[in-house]
Amino acid sequence: MSGKVETFKYDDATVRKFAFATIIWGLVATLIGLWLALMLVKPSLSFGLPELSFGRLRPLHTNAAIFAFAGNAIFAAIYYSSQRLLKARMWSDALSRFHFWGWQAIIVSAALTLPMGISQSKEYAELEWPIDIAIAVVWVAFAVNFFGTIAKRRERHLYVAIWFYIATIVTVAILHIFNNLVVPVSLFKSYSIYAGVQDAFMQWWYGHNAVAFFLTTPFLGLMYYFLPKAANRPVFSYRLSILHFWSIVFIYIWAGPHHLHYTALPEWASTLGMLFSLMLWMPSWGGMLNGLLTLRGAWNRVSDDPVLKFFVVGVTFYGMATFEGPMLSIKSVNALSHYTDWTIAHVHSGALGWNGFMTFGMLYWLAPRIFQTKLWSKKLAEAHFWLGTLGILLYIVAIYTAGVTQGLMWRAFDETGRLAYPDFVETLVRILPMYWVRALGGSLFVTGIILACVNLFMTWSTRPAVYDEPVIEAPALEADTLPRPAVVIPRHRTMLESAYTLRFFAEAAWHRFWERRPLRFTIWVVVAVAVASLLEIVPTFLIRSNVPSIASVHPYTPLELAGRDIYVSEGCYNCHSQMIRPIRSETERYGEYSKPGEFVYDHPFQWGSRRIGPDLHRIGGKYPSLWHVRHMEDPRSITPQSIMPAYAWLLEDDLAFGAIQKSVDAMAMLGVPYGDAVLHAESMARKQAAELADEVVAQGGPSGLGSKKIIALVAYLQRLGTDIKKVPAPAPGATPAGKLAQNAH
Repeated sequence: MSGKVETFKYDDATVRKFAFATIIWGLVATLIGLWLALMLVKPSLSFGLPELSFGRLRPLHTNAAIFAFAGNAIFAAIYYSSQRLLKARMWSDALSRFHFWGWQAIIVSAALTLPMGISQSKEYAELEWPIDIAIAVVWVAFAVNFFGTIAKRRERHLYVAIWFYIATIVTVAILHIFNNLVVPVSLFKSYSIYAGVQDAFMQWWYGHNAVAFFLTTPFLGLMYYFLPKAANRPVFSYRLSILHFWSIVFIYIWAGPHHLHYTALPEWASTLGMLFSLMLWMPSWGGMLNGLLTLRGAWNRVSDDPVLKFFVVGVTFYGMATFEGPMLSIKSVNALSHYTDWTIAHVHSGALGWNGFMTFGMLYWLAPRIFQTKLWSKKLAEAHFWLGTLGILLYIVAIYTAGVTQGLMWRAFDETGRLAYPDFVETLVRILPMYWVRALGGSLFVTGIILACVNLFMTWSTRPAVYDEPVIEAPALEADTLPRPAVVIPRHRTMLESAYTLRFFAEAAWHRFWERRPLRFTIWVVVAVAVASLLEIVPTFLIRSNVPSIASVHPYTPLELAGRDIYVSEGCYNCHSQMIRPIRSETERYGEYSKPGEFVYDHPFQWGSRRIGPDLHRIGGKYPSLWHVRHMEDPRSITPQSIMPAYAWLLEDDLAFGAIQKSVDAMAMLGVPYGDAVLHAESMARKQAAELADEVVAQGGPSGLGSKKIIALVAYLQRLGTDIKKVPAPAPGATPAGKLAQNAH
């Protein structure tokens, strides 16, 4: 390259901001996680406050861990490494600042809205529609800045880390937009345009690939830059990086349905998800091996360098998690593990071990460079490593044990053929000691992060009065006139055409050509993601046999819909599933297994992914209405060993009857056949509330509940799973409104 020499400076101020945000939000996220772990053994720690209930705080913890801690780590890595790899300052300092402050504003808005019960209830996508729009705007600004930097780069070829950053940026945008298509009801409420089976499919297409393209691909990019730098060794294999990059981009996107084995999702979809999950094992391990083998010749330094310690253990946890993930996708294994704490242990081994340790290793490597001083204490970094490692091990060993215990106890039958543990709380009591061990492990992990905060703050405090900004020189990038590789790689006149083609592919000459064409490269990433997505999504939505209709299934009454909104707001899906699998132990415990057609009016779906409490899909009519009132007011008055927090405020807070009409109108826009309810939703809700309140009084309960939130929630719970018990016998000329009024009684 013989172009005009240009001078420029790197923007490390933005990197410093993201680095500080990473460690601060990391501490916040793990402190909330520790509080939740303690709350599971001491439910009184919610202090009776709705904002501190488990159902509201749990999504705050996951969002803080993923988007605040890991998100800021990703941006710190991308802003630092991309400038060096592309030999260019970021395209726009203004966009860099907008990205940083915009992202922090989004995190703060999540911290405010989620404890207030403002939630879409879709895991990792709980934030409501105004915040979703803000995320899209900030993400587009980030993408423009990133691709603008690529456009003005002074390095022709795109290094492997850049490939993973490109895949992250374009795929997260696709996932975020299509999973969050909603009809707004108000500023703080919306309904997903998808319902039931389709909504569950879209959620786990998004949810699994949020793990793939927010917690995996950018961290692999981080690994490919910072691990070789820390080890001072070249990446082990360029060809292996090509193979595992394109395999991950194409295969990962198919795997989401394995989260829905034995549910109402069509079996072909979950089987397809399982098959692609199994295929995903090898390319994932390709990345792990490429990382670990990069350390060849540098292993002697691992014992002395805390940065390498964090990286080695982080990559090892990645290998463990990406072996276990495909294993858990196997249906027979999933039948045991799903809805148990086994999944929680799996997630945390990846989040704490892979994402956490890779982040800490990067921060310790970055700190002396971005603060232009020595790391304050290497010994403190070593102590952080050992505390973090011990904390992770205590956490996952305890919760793996709890998960397997749950799964085995739920399925156990005695010699008479009856459930050995018919009462759900029996399982809960058995695993409480393991919950205490988890809290201990979490405490050690949080202590390690506190040490990191001290170490990084003290390192920052010894920075120079004014940061040095070296002037970098690099030749300008000239127009690329290199012809296609098929021309520049000479053929041997005696070589067969097929042999030449094989050599061309094996030498990765085609990829070297793509690396010089970022637009072409990005288009192929989009094609890989879009094709894989559409081949699963289109049949799920267009083939009617995937969701057979059930004549007796009708829309929720206006009051039941309001109760469902309260259920969503309180985060009940975090502890209770609404999906009975066609497994004997489940049908014996809960009743008839769940059918696809039962969920056609569920915007959004509420199948859940974990059972800290029993499944609720057939709870309707199982207990008197007063039972539900007492249970929500004080769960331990019904079940002394319960760890469910009390929801006494639901008996005191007034139900917003005036808002019910807007909710029904929004549902009608989505095609729900509400008939006359579109005009009379509030009056219908008040009538049903009064009747239900009188029923509670007749059963010996308190009076005056007809205007409270509890009555709507009870109405919803009493409706769950009852439609299939009704005989569909509409009178001639009956309208959907008539059916709806019939359901209200």
